[in-house]
Amino acid sequence: MPKIREHMKIIGKDGVHVGTVDRLEGNRIKLTREDSPEGHKDHHHYIETKYVGAVEGDVVKLSVNADAVPKSEAA
Repeated sequence: MPKIREHMKIIGKDGVHVGTVDRLEGNRIKLTREDSPEGHKDHHHYIETKYVGAVEGDVVKLSVNADAVPKSEAA
């Protein structure tokens, strides 16, 4: 996933905003804290790179709809 860079937008297969890339950490995309739901602003969430369908310009397009994206929390 060398094309994934800081501050890229992440959208689901349905075109709905999922988050913004903070950085790539191994096989996970770390999201900015601003994209965390209320009550979770104190830590980052992650999306596995296996859900990336394409990278076009400054947009990471996922292979699943936004509401189906499993996000994990920092351990």
